[in-house]
Amino acid sequence: MDAHTAASGGTWSGEWVESRLGVELSGPAELRDLVGLALRRNPRRAHLLVSTVLGKHVPQRPSRIHGAGLRLGGLARDLLGADAAARAVVLGYAETATGLGHSVADGLGAAAYLHSTRRPVAGVPRAAGFEEEHSHATEHLLLPADPGLLTGDGPLVLVDDELSTGRTLRNTIAALHGARPRARYVVAALTDMRSEEDRRALEKSAADLGTRVDVVSLAAGTVHLPPDVLHRGTELVARHERLAETGGSAAGGGAGPAARGAAGGAGAAPPAAGVGATTAPPRAGGDAGASARSTDAAQVRRIALGWPAGVPDGGRHGFSAAHRERLDAALPAMAARIAEALALPGTPAEPPRVLLLGTEELMYAPLRLAAALEDLLPGADVRFSSTTRSPVLPVDHPGYAIRSRLAFPAHDNPHDDPDGPRYAYNVAGGDTSDPYDAIVAVTDSAADTPALHAPGGLLDALAPHTPRVLLAVIPSYVPRTAEPLRGPAFSSYAPDEVGWLLKDLSDVALEAPTEEREEAIQRGGAHYAESLPVEYQPSPDYVRLFHSALDATAGRIADAVATVTETVLAERSPRPVLVSLARAGTPVGILMRRWARHAHGLDLPHYAVSIVRGRGIDTTALRRLAAHHDPADVVFVDGWTGKGAIARELAAALRDFPAFDPRLAVLADPGRCVDTYGTREDFLIPSACLNSTVSGLISRTVLRADLIGPADYHGAKFYRELAGDDLSGHFLDAVTARFPAPAAVRPMPAAAERTPTWEGWAAVERISEAYGIGDVNLVKPGVGETTRVMLRRVPWRVLARRGAGADLDHVRLLAEQRGVPVEETDDLPYTCVGLIHPRYTRGATGADGTAAANGTAARAPGAAHPGPAPGPASASVPRPAPDTPGKSAP
Repeated sequence: MDAHTAASGGTWSGEWVESRLGVELSGPAELRDLVGLALRRNPRRAHLLVSTVLGKHVPQRPSRIHGAGLRLGGLARDLLGADAAARAVVLGYAETATGLGHSVADGLGAAAYLHSTRRPVAGVPRAAGFEEEHSHATEHLLLPADPGLLTGDGPLVLVDDELSTGRTLRNTIAALHGARPRARYVVAALTDMRSEEDRRALEKSAADLGTRVDVVSLAAGTVHLPPDVLHRGTELVARHERLAETGGSAAGGGAGPAARGAAGGAGAAPPAAGVGATTAPPRAGGDAGASARSTDAAQVRRIALGWPAGVPDGGRHGFSAAHRERLDAALPAMAARIAEALALPGTPAEPPRVLLLGTEELMYAPLRLAAALEDLLPGADVRFSSTTRSPVLPVDHPGYAIRSRLAFPAHDNPHDDPDGPRYAYNVAGGDTSDPYDAIVAVTDSAADTPALHAPGGLLDALAPHTPRVLLAVIPSYVPRTAEPLRGPAFSSYAPDEVGWLLKDLSDVALEAPTEEREEAIQRGGAHYAESLPVEYQPSPDYVRLFHSALDATAGRIADAVATVTETVLAERSPRPVLVSLARAGTPVGILMRRWARHAHGLDLPHYAVSIVRGRGIDTTALRRLAAHHDPADVVFVDGWTGKGAIARELAAALRDFPAFDPRLAVLADPGRCVDTYGTREDFLIPSACLNSTVSGLISRTVLRADLIGPADYHGAKFYRELAGDDLSGHFLDAVTARFPAPAAVRPMPAAAERTPTWEGWAAVERISEAYGIGDVNLVKPGVGETTRVMLRRVPWRVLARRGAGADLDHVRLLAEQRGVPVEETDDLPYTCVGLIHPRYTRGATGADGTAAANGTAARAPGAAHPGPAPGPASASVPRPAPDTPGKSAP
């Protein structure tokens, strides 16, 4: 028998509603141990199933509350199997199921937990949301620190205390599935009370979405509701509320222990027989008697918990397996601090009664504290419950689930109801024959406001009903993104030129020779972004070529910078936020910023972020941008396009961030992959000739799980030791000096003429076929991409357009140094194309950035050909000569 039922003399706590409204609850015997019934003022549903193991309305042993969640999580784990359970994410519903969902995650062993919330958090963008139709507060926000929690491919486990109709569930799945489809969902609820019609509705909804939805519960049953139950329930609630206000009598109520002081102390009239006691918030008329034993702030003892730094207070922004381990380790010491503050007598005549009271969405942390205290004090009667915004009618009757109610103003500044009342149920009398010896209110620092301590506030409302009120405050967890790194501490650029949204990995050894990197990728399927190539140190002849090329092309680059910047200002935003893709895009972003100042006096923000093929863009950086700027103003910038792989990657990555415009702005678009560019000519941009020494001494970006945590930016290194060879500032200044007069900037063609045709991609596929390569990712088109092949990869050969002049001098020099043949050909749509050595095909990076198995890299899942279908191999593209291995880079 449930403790709540036992305290009511063996009477089921739903009999009162059952007998008056004709509500019939049918199901296994356990069902009545799990729920009682109550009434509430709600235009959608007057009756309320009150869980005895949820930890919300009914104080219960914390071990039983947490145990119910663990048991439910075990059912979900058994259903999914170990592999799928390990990839699952658990989502709990606010406010009632935040603690239950977290306990289910514990039982499931899921990697991460998230709960919906009604409290917005500054700086944390909303990832999604949904409506709860029958709730008194319908809107739910989803604010994960890592939006990847909602976009992974593992099962999503949705947790609520009960399934009544399943409408909220269907709304949630439809909203989340529309943003990112999943193959499977599991719903976990303490009780499943859906009708057959509701079950069929869920099946149809899942079929319409093309997904699978399973349901697990501790008990299933049905609720039979008479046709007029809503009308009769509303009238019954109104009648009892009037009786409570006038001190009248409720027929058939029966006085109970709540009448002996739940509404206050000396001078207070007792509540009417059968009407639960209520202490109303002052703005609602209040109860003068409630202040007779009120406790001011000085009398409330604070408990310093020693909460572990960096562990979230709950799942509002996500809670990982690592967080769970740290919390588990810290719980015994925190429970000991609570026990010390309680100072319970060593040999009490009766077991001391202690209540730990959570506050609204903050349920899991105080529940686990209560369970740890229960373990520490086996002779004490430790209970847990939490406050709520749900308005439930109190009736002091052993057959009714809500025996007493304390009311007080909100103190956590929610976005939807900041001034509304909040409630604590069954704390004052009612189902208990003795008051609690102590009540420990547990809240988070964001809710530790003056309203909490004010007369009529929660602490004041608790004071008449216990000799001691204690307060434990858990630090509110807010995901923090690091400030941008700036020169000269990170990069050789001036601090106002660019802010790097990167993690500094300068002290980490990440470099390996080119061939070793290819072999490592081949052996283990490693990703190219997990290591760095050794920085190529150019010869004196190569440096002279760089300067010669810069002298020859600075004017063309300056014109292209002016053109693309003017296009952005005219078509995208008058005050754009430039976000360059590190690192090739960063010099271009700086030049665009300089042009905006030169031509218009604008001081544009400029950041550099990481994007990794096959892994997407840095979502932590996106959240930081969204928190400080309007995403609609953000313009992503890169140096040039080859075949358009990064343009496709950016578009795919931003599907989960629809507020950002996925269109890429580039200096040169020879691949015809974007509609915002400075030129479509394939000429040498000298910044492609060098690595870090023309990019602020910053490495390529790094993404490796042991170095980059969920809240970290992607990483990079600052090569301070190369300062003597740095040409970054020289490159920028040489181009800036050639800026044209603003009036002389050529206008862009009409938008229709700039529509991407993806001609470059089709040409790459023809070349791949003609040379028997079988993998477009081993074909690197354009001067910039060919240069990268020569500097970073194992080159096989270079195809050069016949008659190409000085733009290829540096490529020819690198090819001579590395022993790579240069083949001239006609009708090449690019000035040149670099081919990666087929010897390393199995290890070379494919479309997803990892090894291309068996010499052929498959397209990324769902990726279709972005442009025209590939035509036959060009007759002017020669068949390859026998394999000629190249030499190592100098």
